[in-house]
Amino acid sequence: MKIIGRLTVAAAALALAGSAAAQSIKDYPDVTDTSFVQANGHKVLRIAIDVPAPRKAVWERFTTTEGYRAWAVPVALVDGKLGGTIEGSYDFKARIGDVDNIRNQIVVFQPEQTLAIRNVNAPKTLPGREQFGEIVTVMEFADASAGGTRVTLTAVGYKPGEPYDTLYKHFGWGNAYSLMKLKESFTKGPIDWKQVQAQQEAKAASAKVAPPKGAN
Repeated sequence: MKIIGRLTVAAAALALAGSAAAQSIKDYPDVTDTSFVQANGHKVLRIAIDVPAPRKAVWERFTTTEGYRAWAVPVALVDGKLGGTIEGSYDFKARIGDVDNIRNQIVVFQPEQTLAIRNVNAPKTLPGREQFGEIVTVMEFADASAGGTRVTLTAVGYKPGEPYDTLYKHFGWGNAYSLMKLKESFTKGPIDWKQVQAQQEAKAASAKVAPPKGAN
């Protein structure tokens, strides 16, 4: 399933690269997990990562179209301001404005310090799509003790029960994945989406001609 759990952002990011059912934040040792449950049973997703880059550069990865495409999605449009939106899709054929795109509204914008988003549109395939709009995701940017920038992602609004439990698991792994991709955009360079698309198309073509399992 592809949704902005890669960053709620994700949220960013934040879409996911795949189902998170069998995945865990622990898959990414560079990501620190300090999530907790409040007295009222609401879960708070809190994860962080140290990125070897100055705050300004990391901030621009979230708040500019070019920066967001470097690590998050191949199709994106970012209006980096209070009240602006972060729109994106993992579908290479998507266009800005498509009804199934991921759109997050920026509800807090404190340059190079704090960015908070709330989802206003998610793909129809996302379980708990309507309830996901209740989740607010906050990204905090601070100088890391060893140099670079510490990005802390905190998501609140996960009530007890379904579909919140499924959303929490989904975006726990997805957001950790996204933070790793953010870091890699500095350590390995921005994602080459044309190469990714070519690989996906080659894999799909290969699957079409592969004989079924058990065939001679």
